[in-house]
Amino acid sequence: MEKLLKPGSTLGGMLLIAGSCIGAGMLGLPVLLGLCGFFPAIILLIISWMFMTYTALLLIEVNGWFYERVNIISMAQKAFGTIGKILSWILYLFLFYSLLVAYIAGSGKLFVSFLPFAISQSLSSIIFVIVFGVLVYFGTKTVDLTNRLLMAGLILTYLAMIFLGLGKIQFSFFTHVNFKFFLLPLAVLVTSFGFHNMIPSVTAYMKGDLKRTRIAIIGGGVIALIIYFFWTILILGIVPVDGANGLYDAYVQGAEATISLKNILKSKLVVTFAAWFAFFAIVTSFLAQSLGLMHFIADGIKVKPDTKNNWYLAILAILPPTIFALSYPNIFFKALGFAGAYCAVIIFCIFPALMVWIGRYYKKETSAYHAKGGKISLILVIVFSFVIIFSQLFSSFK
Repeated sequence: MEKLLKPGSTLGGMLLIAGSCIGAGMLGLPVLLGLCGFFPAIILLIISWMFMTYTALLLIEVNGWFYERVNIISMAQKAFGTIGKILSWILYLFLFYSLLVAYIAGSGKLFVSFLPFAISQSLSSIIFVIVFGVLVYFGTKTVDLTNRLLMAGLILTYLAMIFLGLGKIQFSFFTHVNFKFFLLPLAVLVTSFGFHNMIPSVTAYMKGDLKRTRIAIIGGGVIALIIYFFWTILILGIVPVDGANGLYDAYVQGAEATISLKNILKSKLVVTFAAWFAFFAIVTSFLAQSLGLMHFIADGIKVKPDTKNNWYLAILAILPPTIFALSYPNIFFKALGFAGAYCAVIIFCIFPALMVWIGRYYKKETSAYHAKGGKISLILVIVFSFVIIFSQLFSSFK
């Protein structure tokens, strides 16, 4: 019995957090960062990482109010009442169903390119969902072990592209600065460091050990930051902002960074590694987000996520975005920016700050972990959150 209660691996928790970060944002983020320039991009990366890590620590504190396994629905209901419960349901489902649509639709294109025979993109997406959806059914331990292998592949292909492109970096590209686009990447950065949905799952995996959960979250966030940092150096040092196949051209066309990289370097090896890198990025995020969504639904309908219930929980988490991805594979991306900018900011930034404020100063809740900072820190979180929202609104109406 004692062995069954042993907490999961801290390293495994870190990789689950990192895996949930490294997804679609990894493929498009350098394009947005490149428009404002290298040095502003590094500043934005660090600020966003610090901001999202702090809001994650706030969420750990809220998680500590409960003795049982809970998710964001229960946290919001305890802090805000029925309105908070309803809002969290709507925002969370819209955000993560949207993310899963992106991964499922993107997987179809990737699988088609890997197979030696021709199949439709829809069939490719279905195969992807069946293969990796089964892993989600088996729960956190199985996803953790699979995720470690996939993260190893992600890191190896990432390092291979860094190695192949390192000698091609032109340091003169780093001098580009354009503050006109400074706030443009913020919304995507929030989703790129938006691992907060995994916190309840990782907390449960650590058997409620909030100190180990904190280490896993900080460590996973640091891994993601380092990967983003060198990836940004590579793309911004090789791909120019202007001209054919430049970053601005990619931004206008909605193309990912690896496409610009392949077109500039014109290397078969880069093409191969870029395809596998994109595959690993999508699968690791699909597994992490599906698992987090499954646990969220379990909390919402008050059932235990175990082998008895996981089959229909996995269906509820994966089937709706699969149907949407198969029916509308292209239209989703227009809504992705909206989902990330507004839903993610409200759920992962504004909600944790308000919940901690209410818990600390009104309801006098106790937790085994307390995030540093008082009322001023919480106010700054809310103010910065609205900066992100208004910057996205401004860019949408330009």
